[in-house]
Amino acid sequence: MLFNSFIFLHFFFPLFLILYFLTKNIKVKNAILLVFSLLFYAWGEEELVILLILSSLVGFYSAKVISGGEKKLGLWLSLSFNLSLLFFYKYVNFFIEIINDLTGFNINEVTVALPIGISFFTFQVLSYTIDVYRGTIKPSSDYLSFASYVCMFPQLIAGPIVRYEEIEKELVGRTHSWEKVKAGSERFVIGLAKKMIIANYFGFIADDVFGSNLTQLTFYDSWLGIICYTFQIFFDFSAYSDMAIGIGMMLGFTFPENFNYPYISKSIKEFWRRWHMTMSFWFRDYVYISLGGNRVSLPKVYINLFLVFLATGLWHGASWNFIIWGLIHGCVIVLERVFPKMLKKVPSAIKWLYTILVVMIAWVFFRSKTMDDAIVYLTKMFNCQFDTLGFYRVYLLDVKFILMFCVAVTLCTPYIYKNIVEPFKIKNYISSTVYYTSLFILFLLSMAYLSTSSYDPFIYFRF
Repeated sequence: MLFNSFIFLHFFFPLFLILYFLTKNIKVKNAILLVFSLLFYAWGEEELVILLILSSLVGFYSAKVISGGEKKLGLWLSLSFNLSLLFFYKYVNFFIEIINDLTGFNINEVTVALPIGISFFTFQVLSYTIDVYRGTIKPSSDYLSFASYVCMFPQLIAGPIVRYEEIEKELVGRTHSWEKVKAGSERFVIGLAKKMIIANYFGFIADDVFGSNLTQLTFYDSWLGIICYTFQIFFDFSAYSDMAIGIGMMLGFTFPENFNYPYISKSIKEFWRRWHMTMSFWFRDYVYISLGGNRVSLPKVYINLFLVFLATGLWHGASWNFIIWGLIHGCVIVLERVFPKMLKKVPSAIKWLYTILVVMIAWVFFRSKTMDDAIVYLTKMFNCQFDTLGFYRVYLLDVKFILMFCVAVTLCTPYIYKNIVEPFKIKNYISSTVYYTSLFILFLLSMAYLSTSSYDPFIYFRF
């Protein structure tokens, strides 16, 4: 089940809200949240919901073992169980393939369905037990509230990755108000519109290009495809985060922000401080710092950065393409650390251009099905043969494409929202009415797209 599905918007979520706000007892609210979260997950995963329950149980009791004095045993229990889940469901066939290639064996691959959101809920449990082990938080004494945290449907299948300490107090004593419901609804509608109107539009074009015969792509086609995918993945993923954060607000939770206009970055280091921030900070705090962080020699720092981005690539999936995607970012970040003075001397416009170019080149590997496809695609991007035929002729002369392109570029920067929209909506009664009327129209448009379009992919289902 997705936030932008008919069943969620018309049945699941309204029923949940009615039951949730009928009671003032926080434990009852948590129980309702947990039950609906398990139903939300089981809707598409069926019996795999047991993995979610087991992960929460292991995390809860591992923390108890840690607090009881057996710190290494408790940490080992949590790490071994959750990492084993990740390895078996995400990576076992990838490693079987590697073994077969290296040894010439013919080990049969395992038929296994990838549980949706496994990368997210296992990371939340891991962060909880590691924080208990480090002594930065105390273990939960109430399994109901802890399970509600792990299984919470707003951020269950695509983040943001919420740490226990960030909502620990809210799990046992959050406040609810009309202002929070209004702000959350606003954020949800904005996210829904970004997904249905913008992400899906550019996703359709990107799929059209990447799904074609890549050897016949023109120079313009290849750039059209990767630019559209660059828009699609940002608006798709950030939209889901917006909707998750919005639902969290309605329920009295404050989830961390996950995106901060990443496409205005002027270095890859800055990009990772703005893109999927909860994942970036997770790897920083639990992998990079555990490896020694900046406290070790420079060569070891560079090795640690490579390992972190190798892990980041693997986190997204069992594929050489994801690994290459991660290592591209890792290599460039190392180069930025080696030559910091050189980067500072470069004009801001050139720094932005270099950053977005690296990001798009890496996205080619992220989007392509195979390594060969990615190489062919990159060859087309840089062959500089200015052909006269191709997909681009269909779109570049289309008024809707030009309009959507301008809207997407504008929304990738904070200027319009922070300097025009935000002040306008609180300026006076008339401007506020216009603003919320516009949001309602966006909601109706999104529902119209939902009702009439059969194209509605969700990129992060793969992770």
